[in-house]
Amino acid sequence: MSCTHDDLNPPCLEALVAGTFALMSCWAAPIEDVRTPLNQQRTAMARKIVSNLYLLKNHPHASPGLRHVMAMAHERWILASESNSDASVVTHPDPALADPLALLPANTLMH
Repeated sequence: MSCTHDDLNPPCLEALVAGTFALMSCWAAPIEDVRTPLNQQRTAMARKIVSNLYLLKNHPHASPGLRHVMAMAHERWILASESNSDASVVTHPDPALADPLALLPANTLMH
């Protein structure tokens, strides 16, 4: 699968999975940086993790099994974020935007 990206195609599946796992590793062991407090680092990373997991659970190139695993991980990260009292991490997606390609006019060619 090609990892080219433009506004009409979803991000590369492999890059999205790798980036999400890298973020999860950094979230688990953040680097102490005097410029950015740890809780701010973790909040920013958790936001991106929740966002990436949402993209992965709906990715058109992911297998049904991978989508299921990512959907379960997405729900767990939302619950974990809520239990840590950081509601800013949780972004409940607009169901109308779940399929961005559905927003394109019907006569738009995608190939």
